[in-house]
Amino acid sequence: MRNDQVFSGEWLGRPLTFKTGKLAQQATAALTVQYGETVVLATVVESSEERSGLDFFPLSVDFEEKLYAAGIIKGSRWVKREGRPTDESVLTGRMIDRSIRPLFNQANRRDVQVVLTALSVDNENDFDIVALVGASAVLAISGIDWAGPLSGVRVGRVDGQFVFNPTYTQRLTSDLDLIVAGTPDRVLMIEADANEITEADMLSAINAGREALRGAYDLIVEMQKALNVEVRQIVVNDVIASIEDADKKSLYVSAKEWLASNIKTILFDKTYYTKGERKLAVKAIKEQLTTALMDAGYAPADIKLAVHDLAEDMINAEVTRAILSEDRRVDGRKLNEIRDLSSEVALFPRTHGTGLFMRGETQVLSIATLGAPGLEQNLEGMEGQSKKRYMHHYNFPAFSVGEARPNRGAGRREIGHGALAEKAIVPMLPTKEEFPYTIRVVSETLGSNGSSSMGATCGSTLALMDAGVPLKRPVAGIAMGLASNHDMSAWKVLTDLQDLEDGDGGMDFKITGTSEGITAVQLDTKTIGLNEEIVKQALEKGYEARLQVLAVMNEAIATPRAELSPYAPRLISFRINPDQIREVIGSGGKVINKIIEECGGVSIDIEDDGLVMVCGTDAAGVEKAVSWIKDITRVINAGEVFPGTVVRMLDFGAFIEILPGRDGMVHVSELAPYRISSPDNFLTIGQQVHVRVKEIDEQGRVNLTMKGLTENEALWAEEKGKEAPRPEGSFNRDARPDRRPSTGGRPISRR
Repeated sequence: MRNDQVFSGEWLGRPLTFKTGKLAQQATAALTVQYGETVVLATVVESSEERSGLDFFPLSVDFEEKLYAAGIIKGSRWVKREGRPTDESVLTGRMIDRSIRPLFNQANRRDVQVVLTALSVDNENDFDIVALVGASAVLAISGIDWAGPLSGVRVGRVDGQFVFNPTYTQRLTSDLDLIVAGTPDRVLMIEADANEITEADMLSAINAGREALRGAYDLIVEMQKALNVEVRQIVVNDVIASIEDADKKSLYVSAKEWLASNIKTILFDKTYYTKGERKLAVKAIKEQLTTALMDAGYAPADIKLAVHDLAEDMINAEVTRAILSEDRRVDGRKLNEIRDLSSEVALFPRTHGTGLFMRGETQVLSIATLGAPGLEQNLEGMEGQSKKRYMHHYNFPAFSVGEARPNRGAGRREIGHGALAEKAIVPMLPTKEEFPYTIRVVSETLGSNGSSSMGATCGSTLALMDAGVPLKRPVAGIAMGLASNHDMSAWKVLTDLQDLEDGDGGMDFKITGTSEGITAVQLDTKTIGLNEEIVKQALEKGYEARLQVLAVMNEAIATPRAELSPYAPRLISFRINPDQIREVIGSGGKVINKIIEECGGVSIDIEDDGLVMVCGTDAAGVEKAVSWIKDITRVINAGEVFPGTVVRMLDFGAFIEILPGRDGMVHVSELAPYRISSPDNFLTIGQQVHVRVKEIDEQGRVNLTMKGLTENEALWAEEKGKEAPRPEGSFNRDARPDRRPSTGGRPISRR
């Protein structure tokens, strides 16, 4: 039986409404959330059975982008159904996942699937914030063991003032695009890109966002209380206390005591500088524990289970304890110390630009490729169609972590890491007018041990500068970590986290930027949320670390190369009068196709505002095409002298092509210093002559003369074509009117 209920309130000047009980009634919980005229269906299903054999909580979050929500039919001629998720929908799903995941009871072994489906978008209120709020709302009324609710808000900055949930129009002039998810007191997720915003301003924006999300948060709490949902709480007992068998309990007690006495000794008896060494140390703990329990006479099958249940958690707990109590890290670094750094460029002979960045055992090779403007990526989604001239693609092969498994192409993680490094660089790219190339960077993760996405950011910068892309400033990235206890009463921020430090009570706070400010932030955490002081320290220490990384990158390449690789295409851009675009293209594209064919297959892209971009691998062909187009569109002035070709003749004169596709007429009286009987008696089609522009008449016709030019004297030497004297009173041919047709203000063209 349906039980429709509506909960509404004002949030940041616009109505926010939750409707329950009407749609998707077989889901564990479902509702629609409407903000403005953007509507998202939020559903959650928790399976009725636990999945055996799992040692993690099986959560999946998907955002479904539907073109009908924006009244769009897919532009492809052959495929009209939505296909694989767009990168935008993948990134939205990941953002929501990172926000809600920390608040689940991690002991749950039932599959939980959250699906957000866009039903209507108004092109004013962005669907990602609406979907995030919807995910929190549906979980809050689901009865699933989840320590929410939370809320989220977008923060922009226009003319120095923060704007909350800005419209698409407002975002065009904003120098900040920040999403904060959490509660009014704590931050659980941050996603941001910015135009070199300072650390202090970023902290202010995050704090302002925490306060601004309160309206949606309070409405969810109100709905949760009104529906009086019964929560299926998962009781997590101490693993030993829940064991009833006496022998098995004895085994677990012995294992726990051995671990408590020996983990610290093994982990910290020496400095483990490499990931491999730390793996061996963890392996040694498990093997020595197994041996000790075998010697005590316990059954091998029970020993294996005890090692699985206890060892990893107690190792992670000891790593955290050592940091909180002793400022001690397993690899011997100080809490604010970065691993060894190195940077290289120009590694390969034929690529346009390369950068190799290493931080400890994280190694990323980035390769930049330059292409013609026409190679921009076309995007199609609920927000309409758009183009993208800078693309960063991130790959994470199995060998980068020493594993042997099939490479299945880019997954959600690769898309997310690639997008983060991409938006880190975008604010520093030159404008299209300054550098019209389409740019693609591919970052190959060759080794991973902590924040390869930040390695990709650094590698991308190196590759772009090596390729000669005039970045405004180099960009670097660093990942900040955290050690904390469960209730967050004790915590310490870590610089440059790696392997064993990325466990419960931790965070992955990635910050990219230049020496002047932040360009991107991405935060996810395995805590109940971060307070203001943690965020502040992460930003401040991240800035210090970023400067160190930039200094090492600067040693490899300090400024973008002045010259492009000899294997990169040459591109020249210039502007023409938009009214002349049709002259360059020609009827049915005849003119532009002829230019492309005769100039070595160059590519020519013309924007509606008259920006022309000519690109090709043959520099001479590019120059020829540029000259050709400029000749077509150049302004002709009286008095100019041109070499020309005879292209057509009439009885009253000859038409001369003075520029590609541009003709003028020499009246018969202007062919020679003497009277010519007929143009046919003096000139032939295809003959080369020199002409001067006499005038451009009111109709745009170009009138030429051959008189007075020394280059033509050879034609007149024998008075070729001279007319015999006529009797007095005969008709004066030179006085006949010019019968050329009007060209509507344009020069006559053979086209």
